[in-house]
Amino acid sequence: MEKLIIEGGYPINGEILPSGNKNAALPLLAACVLTDQPVILHNLPDIKDVETMRMLLESLGVQIKLLGNHTWQVHALQIRPADLDPDLCRQIRASILLAGPMVARAGELKLPPPGGDVIGRRRVDSHILALSSLGARAEYERSEKVFQFTAAKLSGANIILDEASVTATENAIMAAVTAAGETVLRNAASEPHVQELCHFLNLLGARIENIGSNTLHISGVPKLNGGEFTIGPDYLEVVSFIGAAVVTKGSIRIQKAAPHHLDMIAGVFERMGVAWNVDGEDVVVPEEQELRIKPDLGGAIPEISVMPWPAFPTDLMSIAIVVATQSHGSVLFHDWMYPSRMFFIDKLVNMGAQIVLCDPHRSIVQGPTTLYAETMDSPDIRAGMAMVLAALAANGQSVIRNVGQIDRGYEKIDKKLRALGARIERVAE
Repeated sequence: MEKLIIEGGYPINGEILPSGNKNAALPLLAACVLTDQPVILHNLPDIKDVETMRMLLESLGVQIKLLGNHTWQVHALQIRPADLDPDLCRQIRASILLAGPMVARAGELKLPPPGGDVIGRRRVDSHILALSSLGARAEYERSEKVFQFTAAKLSGANIILDEASVTATENAIMAAVTAAGETVLRNAASEPHVQELCHFLNLLGARIENIGSNTLHISGVPKLNGGEFTIGPDYLEVVSFIGAAVVTKGSIRIQKAAPHHLDMIAGVFERMGVAWNVDGEDVVVPEEQELRIKPDLGGAIPEISVMPWPAFPTDLMSIAIVVATQSHGSVLFHDWMYPSRMFFIDKLVNMGAQIVLCDPHRSIVQGPTTLYAETMDSPDIRAGMAMVLAALAANGQSVIRNVGQIDRGYEKIDKKLRALGARIERVAE
């Protein structure tokens, strides 16, 4: 076990290049199972979740070669529906992404229940309904504690997802691209990583139309080819660095940040007095930020609520709450998606933040408040990063334990922040 020791009060300054998008890397790796030809992926983030996915793929017979920093060759020449390690599946939610491509390619898969962040119940029903519509069969074998997916043949279908689930959308897409006939997938998620998966599959020979919308049209093809693809930047990491600069009163340039994915996020952060400039593909955060919450009409307390893309994403709620603790005024945060997303707020209150937890889904933040150093445990990836931001802004030396949770989604975060002037060290417990 490792922990981070952070001395707060030092501004973040300089230039940083974000890592590849974790939420794109995981489905792209799973999608490599669909072809027996080699695939080269560039800009894979060096994080624990990607490493866990590598081990799961190799257990299915996939050959993976490291060609350079952040570049892998993935070759699923021959695959086997082997029993997946339950401990590995419990480590990441993305293990469920193997269901679609394995059913399409091998006709079966035994999948232990997926894990991931403990932020409330995360359904698999949408995955099962989508795959069943295409002709797969899914059963939960309680005695073995595994999901059994089987299919003799997949055929195109008219699918309406019961929720705009990112991973269910990705599973349905991967299963449909080689299914016979036409598939129309409605109420599909449209996050940047879903779009990347579609573009990647089209590069391999799939036929997916209306990419970026919530209605996808997929024409099944007999097989996919190999190819080479570069994963885009992780917009969640980009916004995390923006938050770090803002709460420490610093200034940074984030290179190759894909700012076209940040329009709605920029609008939400502007309501808290945060602004940044776009210079080509770079995002520049100026040092002088007013950090004043803009009230709604009539002086009402504004509400920041999460919604499916392109609205404000749930994974940035924790970062936004920390930024709000340093902004003048009051704001209500509402995350209806996950009942445990807000359960790191007590740690911010212990640091001096003025936050009222109204219920599991809502909190009111009054700022600005001076934060003081605290010893904390990271409960999940996003809350863990939010605690890092709070520690960077706080007076004194904070300790963040269970840093492995943060490492699941952020590549070498301590080294990146240290290069920007943060006083942060990683030490063994």
